[in-house]
Amino acid sequence: MGKNKRAKLKNILITGGAGFIGSNLALKLVDKGYSVTVLDNLSEQIHGKNPENHSSLFLSIKSKVHFIKGDITNRNEVEKAIEGQDAIIHLAAETGTGQSMYEIEKYNHVNVYGTSLLLDILVNKKNSVKKLVLASSRAVYGEGKYENILSEIAYPKERNVELMQKGTFEMTDEKGAFLKPLPTDENSQLHPTSFYGITKLQQEEVVKHVCKSIPLDFVILRYQNVYGVGQSLLNPYTGILSIFSTQIVSEKNINVFEDGLPSRDFINIEDTVEATIRSLELDTANNKIINVGTGIATSVLSVAELLKKKYGKDTQINVSGDFRIGDIRHNFADLSNMKKYLQFEPKISLNQGIEAFAKWVLQQPIQENNFDESLEELKQKGFLKS
Repeated sequence: MGKNKRAKLKNILITGGAGFIGSNLALKLVDKGYSVTVLDNLSEQIHGKNPENHSSLFLSIKSKVHFIKGDITNRNEVEKAIEGQDAIIHLAAETGTGQSMYEIEKYNHVNVYGTSLLLDILVNKKNSVKKLVLASSRAVYGEGKYENILSEIAYPKERNVELMQKGTFEMTDEKGAFLKPLPTDENSQLHPTSFYGITKLQQEEVVKHVCKSIPLDFVILRYQNVYGVGQSLLNPYTGILSIFSTQIVSEKNINVFEDGLPSRDFINIEDTVEATIRSLELDTANNKIINVGTGIATSVLSVAELLKKKYGKDTQINVSGDFRIGDIRHNFADLSNMKKYLQFEPKISLNQGIEAFAKWVLQQPIQENNFDESLEELKQKGFLKS
């Protein structure tokens, strides 16, 4: 059998396909000749009020896909969506790290139960699905892979709150020595520090065990921080570039947590879509777990300063020392599996990606994203500390 299964996989279902990643993915698949069905509940947190008329993400795919307004936790709607499909790209999920720490039932219901329901139907109801691609997250790692002063590999647990309140944010070993972050590979220890990360790990475990037993080919993609043109500017709980951008264009100050130096691996939406399509099309990806990132760590403060420069605004960047329970310090991807199994490396630099993103943001109407309210909510629940 050849590496490309496109001849077999014609009809593709994308759960959560009206979201940021899903809508971009849907459009690209349609351009490549696939028949795409989207199942999405058009969540107000992402799409705003009256999404059928005002959500740019939904409107971009409305006339190009078979759209089913439905919920991943509704059996009848999921069964309807699966009919006649050759493959499923499962994106439907709640995604806010901070929000997950107090909306536990909601995150468990959508992420864990929704995925379990999808697999229950695949096991028990006759279908034509040949492959399942799961959108997972770097959050399953918790803190990533580190090295101690003896050049030994270390996987530190979540940080000590008392130390963070005193201004010590970097990872240390049990003796207090600082640890050096390393690229995190797919065989690294999995110990999520947020409830969101826990639900993504549960998704992975369910997919692996059920798909192997059916059997059904699967791919698990651990996305790093995805950003780019079209990202929702309404959601105050996820998407740091969108949150900072909304603050800047609204001429509000930016609150940068900790000492500004937590780092993330930012991957552009175009590269993310390409990696995802390759995971669908290539047999080499079957039954593999693959990081999707750039392998480059960028500090949050650097991102804030770059955005401020791109927008040309006189926004004040406040490095506040505030921190969220459940946040990690560093994580960036080891790309060995992506290069090997997807035969792909990211093409778009952060500077190029932010340039395009900032130009797009400046063309959008300024909207209230309720970011300050989300911070107050976190503080009241005890998950945002100073």
